[in-house]
Amino acid sequence: MRTADAFRPSMRACAIDAFGGPEKLLVRDVPVPSIDPHEILVRVDTAGIGPWDVKARRGAWADGSERFPLILGADGSGTIAAVGADVHVFQVGDAVYGFLAGERKGGFYAEFVAISAEHVAPIPAGLDFREAGGLPVAGITALAGIDDALGVRSGQTVLVHGATGGVGSAAVQFAQRRGARVIATARGAEGVHLLDRLDVDLAIDVLHEDIVGSVRRVSPGGVDALLALAGGHALERALDVLRQGGRAAYPNGVTFVRRDGIDACAFDGVPSPTAFARLAATVEAGDFEMPIAGTFALENAEEAHRRLERGRVHGKIILAVAGVEDAIANVA
Repeated sequence: MRTADAFRPSMRACAIDAFGGPEKLLVRDVPVPSIDPHEILVRVDTAGIGPWDVKARRGAWADGSERFPLILGADGSGTIAAVGADVHVFQVGDAVYGFLAGERKGGFYAEFVAISAEHVAPIPAGLDFREAGGLPVAGITALAGIDDALGVRSGQTVLVHGATGGVGSAAVQFAQRRGARVIATARGAEGVHLLDRLDVDLAIDVLHEDIVGSVRRVSPGGVDALLALAGGHALERALDVLRQGGRAAYPNGVTFVRRDGIDACAFDGVPSPTAFARLAATVEAGDFEMPIAGTFALENAEEAHRRLERGRVHGKIILAVAGVEDAIANVA
């Protein structure tokens, strides 16, 4: 195992002792996780916060095997502090971002995280730690929807419904990279402003505009593909503009009521070296923006979760974890 020069036995982390509300998020000292031969230890700069973290905090995916205190945080960025014996593609000091998938040693709401080397990658050119820290789950999920589930191609018209969050803001840019005309929905003027900044072909405020009428004015034949990132009545209206033979897709967790005659599929973003390589290539193909809706200190994770649960988050909320001493735990 290769490590940085300095060591210490514990770290600050934001963890829960039981499932429940945002008040369960407490900062405390915990041991720095050890790493297995296939893992790396990342000194965390930034942790992303997403709806999946809220569900994890509430216990939505609990299976009885959880060990408390439980450190949340599915994605983030930082620098490598230690490298397992079987890892040969990374070095101590490399700047990386990562997506936890199945690891049970704790998440990114901490000064250090142990993660499989296959679930991290070099930060794409043009992104800083803050932007990169909010991208892995959102970016890989967005690409899974645009490329794998919908197969978006040049010349198509795509409707991204619920487009102002982390996944949505990435998805509209990725659909543009594929040469599609992009229509996107938001709730309120601030969301429309974000979509206009991302240069979508049409931004629709579902609070004040009818989706069907708005889409028909610019695309009388409807849309070729629908990426549904939000449910409810507005999604039902969005389905009305999917042309015959078109396809709809939605991430697992979005409430989607299937209709006869509509080809629809659920999907997940799954981290892998291939997924990260595709994400980097897509991000680096042109100007890319990972909108940051709010930045909170690790000690304010409870407030960050409350902000997310209030809704209308335009972009990604992040935790700024950096600022700790340049020292790591005994990771052997």
